[in-house]
Amino acid sequence: MPNTFSQIYIHVVFAVRGRENLINTKLKDELCKYICGIVNGNHEKVYAINGMPDHIHVLLSVQPNTLLSDLMRDIKASSSKWINSNKYVKGKFQWQEGFGAFSCSQSQLDKVIAYIDNQEIHHKKTSFKEEYLKLLKSYKIEYDEKYVFEWIEE
Repeated sequence: MPNTFSQIYIHVVFAVRGRENLINTKLKDELCKYICGIVNGNHEKVYAINGMPDHIHVLLSVQPNTLLSDLMRDIKASSSKWINSNKYVKGKFQWQEGFGAFSCSQSQLDKVIAYIDNQEIHHKKTSFKEEYLKLLKSYKIEYDEKYVFEWIEE
């Protein structure tokens, strides 16, 4: 076969270290643009991006030769450096280690995009912890809750 054809969609979720509420509305808008630039610079595509003060959701497509862990390392390292160099937060900004990555089919894209776009409404009744653990369960990902994130006591 002379060419490779693929459609790989991934819903990625990652959190601020310690789940601190450091991403205000102004920063979120600029951060989403910045992350889109990183993804586009890696020849991938963002379909939806949004978040809350303590975490971000991104729906993206990747090429088959893309290592998701490398892309996420680039996104998190570059955006942390950008936030810190622009002094968008007091002290040092860091992302939590790790991330959640959930595959999506073409038929589910509209649903996932709406879910990401409506984060503010969703989180009026659901905490990030509840949301994340529900994602893990719905994708049947085995986990030990003590290793999921460094949770701040609520």
